[in-house]
Amino acid sequence: MGNHTWRRRVAFAAALLIAAVLAAPLPSAAAQAPDWSGLDARHYDGPIPLRATLIRSVPLNPALAVRGSADAYRILYSTVDQHGDPAVGTAAVFLPHGEPPPGGWPVIAWAHGTVGLGDDCTPSALPRSQRDDEYLTHWLDQGYAVVAPDYVGLGTPGLMSYLNSVPTARGVIDSVIALHQMDVPLSPKWALVGQSQGGGAAVNSARWATEFSAGSGLDYRAVVATGTPANIERIAKLAAPDMRLPAELGPAANSYTAYILAAFAEARPDIDVDAVLTPAGRDAVAKAATLCKPQLDRELAGMTPAKFFSAPLMSLPGISKALDAYLGTPDSGYDRPIFLGVGLLDRDVPPQSTLTFYDQLTANHQNVELRVYPDQDHGGTVLASLPDSTPFLKAAFGQP
Repeated sequence: MGNHTWRRRVAFAAALLIAAVLAAPLPSAAAQAPDWSGLDARHYDGPIPLRATLIRSVPLNPALAVRGSADAYRILYSTVDQHGDPAVGTAAVFLPHGEPPPGGWPVIAWAHGTVGLGDDCTPSALPRSQRDDEYLTHWLDQGYAVVAPDYVGLGTPGLMSYLNSVPTARGVIDSVIALHQMDVPLSPKWALVGQSQGGGAAVNSARWATEFSAGSGLDYRAVVATGTPANIERIAKLAAPDMRLPAELGPAANSYTAYILAAFAEARPDIDVDAVLTPAGRDAVAKAATLCKPQLDRELAGMTPAKFFSAPLMSLPGISKALDAYLGTPDSGYDRPIFLGVGLLDRDVPPQSTLTFYDQLTANHQNVELRVYPDQDHGGTVLASLPDSTPFLKAAFGQP
């Protein structure tokens, strides 16, 4: 695909893109009270050591482990938040059955999709969805250890900085470095895998993986991303009271709009987001800070994204550069292979989002492999991609 292809795609219908990309991640929300496995870090106020240090590990409640894991843990580690301040993050760790290979198990960092911003939505304190259980079990059966970070602010102090590219990447990468301080046999080789919001997190982490893990002795190898949103900053700049969305979209766009605005406003207090919000928009953003996806969907069922705004978002001084810095995903500078999987029936992240990003990467001579699944939707692409992504990762790890 050449430059002319992606330039056409960048111009696809703005209304559809706003609706679909804001509804990017697949919900995976809390259906029960969180179980912290004896490691409740919501109000952690202890010392924070140097970045990417393992602070504590505990056995994960077996009810929260995925089917394919022989052992599972919950870890607390140090990192840096969206304000550049020392912070802590949590993650689940899953180890495969059987004897580790010489040199230890290679590692996959799993970046999850949207669950919400509140502590009650923390993935490592809740059971995995059936799809994610099957997906992660597949990688465990292939002989990979898995670390599944929650993203800083989920189950730890502060607000999770939703879709914030660089801080998310740092937290994911720091979880891998901290994992290697556990007393388990691990290879220094590792890769990134993510879906939807996590697809974006995985790709952003891939861009900075080598740089942010420098000096750790780790060997980053590749990234696999499905349902990957990209160029979201371009779409966010179109937010306004007169934005038009497809009637069939439903409450999903409302929740994702609220999550983006809540997290962006927290990360950039210098920009007065409230100034362009209606009273209903401000109420929705306040709810987004605590409610998990299904509940927020219900609470905002009567909204539309247009009703959030009393004036165009772009009327705020400095907003354009701020959105680029917060939401932007680089299309160059990757030093390891990229796998992008896209389902043509995806109505959460439109296929054009991934296809356009692929064209941008190839135009910049990045090492990227695209696989298209004509009969798959957003969630179906995850498992459907395994016959392609499995040999891709094997090759990246130098496995036969």
